[in-house]
Amino acid sequence: MLSMKTAGAVLLLLWSGQVVTAAEGKHLQTTSTGTDSPNQTCQPDIYTLLREMSSLVTEQRVELRHTKTQLEAMETRLGTSESLVNQLKTESQDLRREREQSRVSFSVALLAEGVGNTGPSGVDTLLFKHVFTNIGNAYNAHTGIFTAPIRGVYFFAVFVFGQGHASTPIGVSLRRNGEHVVIAYAHQPSDLLAASNGASLLLEKGDEVYVKLWPKSWVNDSRDHHCTFSGHLLFPM
Repeated sequence: MLSMKTAGAVLLLLWSGQVVTAAEGKHLQTTSTGTDSPNQTCQPDIYTLLREMSSLVTEQRVELRHTKTQLEAMETRLGTSESLVNQLKTESQDLRREREQSRVSFSVALLAEGVGNTGPSGVDTLLFKHVFTNIGNAYNAHTGIFTAPIRGVYFFAVFVFGQGHASTPIGVSLRRNGEHVVIAYAHQPSDLLAASNGASLLLEKGDEVYVKLWPKSWVNDSRDHHCTFSGHLLFPM
């Protein structure tokens, strides 16, 4: 009798467990079904965010390309500006050099000291030893020769003085590269006399101009500087 009761109790317990297990399984299924809805709702938001991020990255790439183009243009303009600055510097240096070369002027006298005649023999090219002005250093007091530093038009003048003599005139020849240009000449048997002449000459760079004593002539100079030779660059060519 006790064993029958015990067996019935066991069967009752087994049945109760199956009911509870079934109930719990249904509850879990219901819970799982309920939690799936938020995930399904969040997925469209993530896709939207990714699309927005992709669009933002695309815009940034476009802006970067535009910025790169602007930088390249600026670099090109900067390079052009640097080239222009260098060109202006070169032109400025050339102009400064030309300006310095265009400052050419000299004026000299025959004797640096004392008094006396030069000629009528034993003298060829006159050495004007007393230098008043020699801007540009184109005149050489050791040779008596002016050398043109640049191509241009120059003006030259020569003045001579001397004592009149029956057989000896005063006279000089202005020469360019060995060729006669003009003469300053005077002749009378007595008294003091003077002569002068000048010319504007187109000279090439390196051309030489000097004063040569006229054949069988003489000149006289003193500390008063009666005999002079002068030249100036009028303008370059």
